Amino acid sequence: MIFGFMRAKGSLPAALALGLAWTAPALAEAPSKEWAVSSYTLDNGMQVVVIPDHRAPIVTHMVWYKVGSADEAPGKSGIAHFFEHLMFKGTTNHKAGEFGQKVAEIGGSENAFTTYDYTAYHQTVTPAALETMMSYEADRMRNLVLTDAVIGPERDVILEERRSRIDSNPGALLSEEVDATLFQNEPYRFPVIGWMNEIEKLNRTDATEFYNKYYAPNNAILIVAGDVEPEAVKALAEKTYGKIARGPDLPPRVRPAEPEQNTKRTVELKDERVSVPSFSKAWVVPSYQTAKDGEAEALDVLSEILGGGNRSRLYQSLVVKDGIASSAGAYFEGTMVGETSFGVFGAPRGEEGLEQVEAAIDVEIHRIINDGVTRDELDKAKDRFVRAMIFARDNQSSMANIYGSTLATGGTVADIERWPERIRAVTAEQVKAVAAKYLNPDHSVAGYLLPADTAEK
Repeated sequence: MIFGFMRAKGSLPAALALGLAWTAPALAEAPSKEWAVSSYTLDNGMQVVVIPDHRAPIVTHMVWYKVGSADEAPGKSGIAHFFEHLMFKGTTNHKAGEFGQKVAEIGGSENAFTTYDYTAYHQTVTPAALETMMSYEADRMRNLVLTDAVIGPERDVILEERRSRIDSNPGALLSEEVDATLFQNEPYRFPVIGWMNEIEKLNRTDATEFYNKYYAPNNAILIVAGDVEPEAVKALAEKTYGKIARGPDLPPRVRPAEPEQNTKRTVELKDERVSVPSFSKAWVVPSYQTAKDGEAEALDVLSEILGGGNRSRLYQSLVVKDGIASSAGAYFEGTMVGETSFGVFGAPRGEEGLEQVEAAIDVEIHRIINDGVTRDELDKAKDRFVRAMIFARDNQSSMANIYGSTLATGGTVADIERWPERIRAVTAEQVKAVAAKYLNPDHSVAGYLLPADTAEK
């Protein structure tokens, strides 16, 4: 079993290529009846979305909880991810490991992940096993057995995961410090996995309080994508999840607003494990939930034009034309409950210096701020986004992630369906405007990952 904590990085086409969707995505055109997505809410408040796909006899079953690391209480960082692990323990009806064994017996797969704003559990199985998946998932929504004998060993697992995935990775350590510097008020400044000193103190009381507060049908979304009929899914959902009592009503998820940022900050990490230096720069920008009309879409298109792939300005200029960088790109993390980040990054090639790469990236940003973008590159960027939506249909997990991530962060099914036309409506003037408004180098955080023997500047 692989448990995961995830952080969004990258533009939409790149994210979809990985089978994930971390920016606001959608279908590229009006779906046919065969593709028609249905959505409804059970009496206990659980939202259900069904995405039919009859091309292969498989189904992806996902439950998304609208809680992530950004919802944690002060001093309890890591509890959301910790609890993700605990969900694979025993319940009053099934012993630990039984659920996974059922999935393995039929050749299915299962996993889970935690992000800043949501936690999701998923299985991919045959349609005949859907009711079994629903039954087990519904059972652990409310019937987990949480004892000190369960909590202690799993906390040790999390601590080791932190050591292996973060503490032993200089890039991950730097990324944590950049986030902690960039966000001055929002809880996105805390790592999803949590700080080591706070993970060590998590206990059964913390887990139980977290479970009782957030793991309830009215704080969850069921996504079923694959070879299923909407009516049959509804009957199964009512039979399994529908029997669970509604949980406490939670207040609206409002993230604290970031104060005005008016300083240029630098975070530098030197480590003997680093062989190739790298550079990043990030800004606080609005997400799809906090932006004014059209701004989030314009930031999405800006990230694609600036550094979304091998046709982007940064890649073509730094990697292909000048040959000074081995990598260069940009990202916009649009699907967040609160404000989010826009960033650029690059690494030098051969003997080229990191300062030269940084300067070249700054030049491309200033070109857009001063001169804007061409009609041709604007149209091609939009085309890449829309094509990515079409290609996403080939992977039912991608479709489930598209709907789940959007709905879990405050979006709607209608938002998803209208997204292509909103991208198509972005103008060159809007792209230039958001670049000028948000990508001020004097209001940024730059991160430098350097070898230990790098000479002082």
